Amino acid sequence: MTKRIRAKHKIDRRLGENIWGRPKSPLNRRESRPGQHGERRVQKLSDYGQQLKAKQKLKGYYANLNERQFHRIYVEASRLKGSTSEHVIGLLERRLDAIVYRAKFVPTVFAARQFVSHGHVTVNGRRVTVPSYRCKVGDVVEVKEKSRQLPLVLEAIKSAERDVPDYVEADHNRMAAKFLRVPALSDVPYPVHMEPNLVVEFYSR
Repeated sequence: MTKRIRAKHKIDRRLGENIWGRPKSPLNRRESRPGQHGERRVQKLSDYGQQLKAKQKLKGYYANLNERQFHRIYVEASRLKGSTSEHVIGLLERRLDAIVYRAKFVPTVFAARQFVSHGHVTVNGRRVTVPSYRCKVGDVVEVKEKSRQLPLVLEAIKSAERDVPDYVEADHNRMAAKFLRVPALSDVPYPVHMEPNLVVEFYSR
């Protein structure tokens, strides 16, 4: 499991985008990159630079996955019929921590990873502690009874910061969510423009 110990929003400043769309992002106050030379004008990126940034942005969005995990997702997506970039998004959104986040059981993707690994979630009635667990269409994800009154959960449910997408059916009274279908890129409510096609180009060089 990847652990993000340092300040998470440094990812925002390094990439120059508020990738989670959170009001706490330092980009809302200061748009420059971190470091003493952050105020300097950013040079135009090469094709490779654009591809690398697209990869870092998508990888960072999902709680900063490590390179091995992310590359494995690309390899699997490339073996499926159809658009590889669409399959990359579909595989990422099938992760258990992503579904917990989409269902608004927790406020952030980082909290979703920790929430799952600490055993607060079941899938189809079975306890699962692996954030990368891949859910299938029709799977029901529930918050365990003892975990439903956690301040983290109550805060997330009441938050108006984001909505539950239509490919996840969430019932906050039962604290359960059903994964209805594998989404396309256009279905996923990213706060910023994601370019999985550039990620595919990066890995297929």
